[in-house]
Amino acid sequence: MKKKVLYIEDETSLGKIVMETLQRQDFEVEWRTDGATVLRTFSSFRPDICVLDIMLPNVDGFTLCAQIRKQHPHLPIIFLTAKTETADLVKGFEAGGNDYIRKPFSMEELIVRIHNLLKLKEGIRNVSREQPEEIRLGSYLLYPRRYELVSPSQSIKLSQRDIEVLNILVAYRNQSTDRKQLLMSVWGDDSFFNSRTLDVYIRKLRNYFSEDPSIEIVTLKGKGYLFLVG
Repeated sequence: MKKKVLYIEDETSLGKIVMETLQRQDFEVEWRTDGATVLRTFSSFRPDICVLDIMLPNVDGFTLCAQIRKQHPHLPIIFLTAKTETADLVKGFEAGGNDYIRKPFSMEELIVRIHNLLKLKEGIRNVSREQPEEIRLGSYLLYPRRYELVSPSQSIKLSQRDIEVLNILVAYRNQSTDRKQLLMSVWGDDSFFNSRTLDVYIRKLRNYFSEDPSIEIVTLKGKGYLFLVG
């Protein structure tokens, strides 16, 4: 069965090239040029992955990504961006993006990134099948298969990247987790940008566990992390 790509890009010439190339690679592609129309396509198209330009008319890519992520927490999202500032890219990841490619880009690179995210999604799904339904972490309950963390006061929906990072920390709870190993396991390389992105996810997880003082994610300088669960 063909994998479905939802592609959002308002540059007509680029959009046509990308769509036709992906179709030749045996993907089924739904191409949209206006961010305001995207959410309506999900009920009929049901994509496996989303390729999303940041600079869009009516609804920008950051806002659209956050909207998609709320409704589809496990959908892989790749940002296409002409922005070069690290702060802009971090903003994209905080909105729910899984990966990014800077414009101009090669189609070979885009295709590799799409395949990598789809494989990663399938791998996480397989890992989730082997995990227990429920994991107690202090006063929290983690439901890995549902991508859900329940605190004493709320239920937190986890993104795909959240659960990937947290799964590794949980596996090594009360032990040290090597930073490079974590980067390689989740992102496939330990580049400076991916390292900065990991910092964003660690801050998010610390915030998620802030209601229980017996749970702490300690940074081991030059080494990695220690996920302490009392």
